[in-house]
Amino acid sequence: MPQLTKAPVEVCPLCGGTGWKNATPGSNASSQNDRRVTRCDCRLRARAQALLAAARIPKRYEHCELSSYTTDFPGAHPSLALAHLTASRFAQEYDPRDGTGLLIIGKIGTGKTHLAVGILKELILTKGVSSLFYDYRELLKEIQNSYNAAVQTTELDVLRPVFESDVLVLDELGAVKPTEWVWDTVSLILNTRYNDNRTTIITTNFEDQAAAGASGSLSPARAATRAETLGDRIGERMRSRLHEMCRVVTLDGADFRQKFRSASYR
Repeated sequence: MPQLTKAPVEVCPLCGGTGWKNATPGSNASSQNDRRVTRCDCRLRARAQALLAAARIPKRYEHCELSSYTTDFPGAHPSLALAHLTASRFAQEYDPRDGTGLLIIGKIGTGKTHLAVGILKELILTKGVSSLFYDYRELLKEIQNSYNAAVQTTELDVLRPVFESDVLVLDELGAVKPTEWVWDTVSLILNTRYNDNRTTIITTNFEDQAAAGASGSLSPARAATRAETLGDRIGERMRSRLHEMCRVVTLDGADFRQKFRSASYR
């Protein structure tokens, strides 16, 4: 039986496989004690790829980058360029001590998820920030499934990374019909991250308006016919909490996914 030969393992020329490279200014240090080292780029790239794999970005959005978010086309609403600038600055200026996130609001197809994923990838690849993407509906479904005795997963197993990730993208907030359990779950997630000063980026299709009857300014007939708002879907208390946690970014314009038949926007 012929022997199998192992493929040669590539060794990084900068660090020789140690994971550390010389950071001493100049090529000649006066003594061994003068030498300084820093993490080699190969280890930083490996960590970034591991973080990217753990971020749960759906395959549909793996291509999304801040650099590929298009705002220069006929009929583009000015809010798109402003939102792109805000997202880019957010990624560049991210400070884990701040904790302020973004609430990205817009109709279907205006690019909310593209921007959110673009920020996530930028933070992972350039700053090594542990990040997590969750579709709001999928997260609630996973939590509900954990109540099944046949499933070897607990509610805490699902929620721990949601609580502990440095940056969380919660996509399509409010997409599930509100119930007392849904409101309690949203409250738990948002309050925990708020209290731990962790950054949350949220997208939603619902207008950032109060729940029906919250202000008492709408007549019963008007309240019954108006479109549902974010306050209706997550409750007025949690909407107020979001305003403490996030800066609001609003996207206006047509459904570009339908217009260009592209999956680049959502």
